[in-house]
Amino acid sequence: MTTIEQPRPYPDVSTVPSELSFQGTWDGEAVSGLIRSKCDHGETPAFLFLGIKEALLLKEHLADSFGEEAVTTLKGTYYMGLEVIMIDCESFIATGGRKAVRTLQDPISRRPAWRDRETEALWQFRI
Repeated sequence: MTTIEQPRPYPDVSTVPSELSFQGTWDGEAVSGLIRSKCDHGETPAFLFLGIKEALLLKEHLADSFGEEAVTTLKGTYYMGLEVIMIDCESFIATGGRKAVRTLQDPISRRPAWRDRETEALWQFRI
């Protein structure tokens, strides 16, 4: 029987280096800088991969802001627009994936062009 190894959705922590390291507290500015450094050509990372230590630091940071009862788990949590994914290792921070940045469209630009009624009436054929 042939088995095909599927690529794992999570980074391999033995080959992918951690992009940041925190000492004792969560550093939102450092994460923001990391995200900005990965943004290129209208794309931005989609996931924030965290090790156990960093996940606990983020949980404490969010609990300070929103209360402990609001942060029971990080599953399904988004931080700075990135989905938080916990990795089963001691310490790790990385961003990954790609999502396209949606540009805002001006609703006025989607309206039909304005026409002068008097001039337009001259060119209409009426029966």
